[in-house]
Amino acid sequence: MASSSSPASSSASPLQRLSTFKSSTPTSAIATASPLDTFASDPIFSVFLSPSFSSTTFSSAALSSGSPASTAEKLQHAIRLLESQLRSEVLSRHSDLLAQLSSLHHADHALSTVRSSVAALQSSLRHTRSELSDPLASIRTLTIQLQNLHASSDLLHHSIRALRLSSKLRSLASDDPDRLDLAKAAQLHCEILALYNEYDLGGIDVVDSELEWVKETGDKLRTEAMKVLERGMEGLNQAEVGTGLQVFYNLGELRRAMDQLINKYKGMGMKSVSAALDMKAISGSGGGGFGPGGIRGGGGTPQIGSGGKAREAIWQRMGSCMDQLHSIMVVVWHLQRVLSKKRDPFTHVLLLDEVIQEAEPMITDRVWEALVKAFANQMKSAFTASSFVKEVFTMGYPKLFSMIDNLLERIARDTDVKGVLPAITSEGKEQLVAAVEIFQKSFLGLCLGRLSDLVNTVFPVSSRGSVPSKEHISIIISRIQEEIESVQLDGRLTLLVLREIGKVLLLLGERAEYRISTGPEARQVNGPATPAQLKNFMLCQYLQEIHTRISSMVTGLPTIASDVLSPSLGAIYGVASDSVTSLFQAMLERLESSILQIHEQRFGVLGMDAAMDNNASPYMEELQKCILHFRSEFLSRLLPPKSATVGTETICTRLVRSMAARVLIFFIRHASLVRPLSESGKLRMARDMAELELAVGQNLFPVEQLGGPYRALRAFRPLIFLETSQLGGSPLLQDLPPSVVLHHLYSRGPDELQSPLQRNKLTPLQYSMWLDSQGEDQVWKGIKATLDDYATHVRARGDKEFSPVYPLMLQLGSSLTENPRATQKS
Repeated sequence: MASSSSPASSSASPLQRLSTFKSSTPTSAIATASPLDTFASDPIFSVFLSPSFSSTTFSSAALSSGSPASTAEKLQHAIRLLESQLRSEVLSRHSDLLAQLSSLHHADHALSTVRSSVAALQSSLRHTRSELSDPLASIRTLTIQLQNLHASSDLLHHSIRALRLSSKLRSLASDDPDRLDLAKAAQLHCEILALYNEYDLGGIDVVDSELEWVKETGDKLRTEAMKVLERGMEGLNQAEVGTGLQVFYNLGELRRAMDQLINKYKGMGMKSVSAALDMKAISGSGGGGFGPGGIRGGGGTPQIGSGGKAREAIWQRMGSCMDQLHSIMVVVWHLQRVLSKKRDPFTHVLLLDEVIQEAEPMITDRVWEALVKAFANQMKSAFTASSFVKEVFTMGYPKLFSMIDNLLERIARDTDVKGVLPAITSEGKEQLVAAVEIFQKSFLGLCLGRLSDLVNTVFPVSSRGSVPSKEHISIIISRIQEEIESVQLDGRLTLLVLREIGKVLLLLGERAEYRISTGPEARQVNGPATPAQLKNFMLCQYLQEIHTRISSMVTGLPTIASDVLSPSLGAIYGVASDSVTSLFQAMLERLESSILQIHEQRFGVLGMDAAMDNNASPYMEELQKCILHFRSEFLSRLLPPKSATVGTETICTRLVRSMAARVLIFFIRHASLVRPLSESGKLRMARDMAELELAVGQNLFPVEQLGGPYRALRAFRPLIFLETSQLGGSPLLQDLPPSVVLHHLYSRGPDELQSPLQRNKLTPLQYSMWLDSQGEDQVWKGIKATLDDYATHVRARGDKEFSPVYPLMLQLGSSLTENPRATQKS
């Protein structure tokens, strides 16, 4: 029974999980479950399978269950069952257990054999070690000896080479100093030191003693090379500079030597800048008890009586400083030029690449930056610490700027070589100019203050009604001219001063505008000139004088100078125009009102009496009286003498010319609107036109210089006498506005052909104002509407014939609409 049940029980037995039993009976899968499998589901035995099983806990639970005897019996039964199962497992695996036991025996035998072999091997190794230790020690000793021999041989070899090179150097040094090849000697010196340092030749007596002499020789070479280099730089000798650079390159000290040289010239420039503004040195010659060096009190002010000498000394020192800075920059540029060209004859390395690494500034830039920084600091210090220097450089800024500009120009000229970078870049120039910008601002502020104070004195705010004298205006103009002349040699500074002058002109314009009289008293034209008008006349003339004189001052300057002053001069011109524009507008309105009276005259009267009357029309007589009055009371005071107006046009001349042209055009317009117009009326109108031409030409403006308005007046006079059939091809039409001709043709048409004036029931003044606001094409539209109405009336009557003026007006109107199109096409 036990043997038959063992295969079934082995598949679920816990013993099968041991590593010794790795195979299971093939029939275990179909066998019945082992009794041991029930332990896992049994509430009593399952706790024995738990990893946290505690015998004490189990015993306590069994005793407290109330049936400890039953539990003990079950445990005994389970023990017996386990023992039975264990025997069954051992019997079923008996052959496997025997095989495992045989394997353990063989393994133990093999292990003992290995132990004996290892012991024999260790014995052999100890014997071999004892035999090889002596030869190995001997080899090590011989190897060390060989290394020492090689080191001694190399040391001796390099020592001999160093001594030979030293011997060559001695041979060179013993030659004539003037014929000494410095570059070759420097090369030998560098090789000797390289051997000494690279192969550690120190400690060899003969080498050490020779090295002292080599170092002394190196110092001499550096001194001689620097002398040659500086001599070549001062004399701008490229050969000598190249020799000196080659010596330092061969010495391996080129960059260090260049840094030393650059620092030297930086120091020279800074010292020169500092000495230029040393007030103690400048005023020291004055003596006196005012403090160190003749300086009185604080602020660097010279003692009384020595200001002129101190001022002259400052300018002399500044001139010397500019010369020194020029010399330094040219010398440094020359050094940089040679560095950028010279290459080592053996390595072909460009010497400039040895001195300047990538992204580093050029030598000239480094020196210039240091000089500009020192100059800027000195200028700033002088501005804040010395009131005397501040005054000298502020008042004499044009001279200071001229010195700087001359310095930059000289440096640029002397370093202008094709293919070589200039000594100073454009940014560098701007940096030096910016260094004195503090004095520039002070100078411009002083200029603005002087002129503004003068304007405030001539045009005080507290006195609105007063008008300055002509002498005051002349002083303002003279001061402005002096400011321009003081800086006209420098274009940049001139523009800056002109901007300040522009501000002064705007201030002057504001003050003058504040004094212009307005209101009825300034606009009246019927009586004599009022005090308010006379004041406006003076302001206009003064402002006109300022505009003319200052405009002439900038005529010879570049165009940009005129552009700078253009807004300010325009403001002056505008204020001058405003002072009399209202008067001219009032005069023109008065003349136009006189011309409008033409519509109250009777030009349609027939008869010889009207034709033979040589007197002018009443409205024309009034117009003439007004013109004469304007001439005697106003224009005679405003217009300059004819001899002074040749080639120039003043504000009043422009206004009079405009007024004269307007009077002629206005008269022609309203003369063309006169209806009816008889033959005697035409003669009377022609006589009025002659009177008008004479009055305008003699009292206002030469009519022949008015251009189009005058040609229109001369053309309209013969036009009114032409037959209607002759009008269409008359050359007179070219000088007349089409609207004037069309309006005149209404006077030749029937009454039922109403003009736009009649059709729209407007007054002559209203219609004239409408004409001022419209173009010729819009006027034609209004006329065309009247022609259409006329044609409608004629057709309504059944008539087939129209007045001769109807087709003529259509023809003129159609040409008016076609001409703009033709113009656009062309």
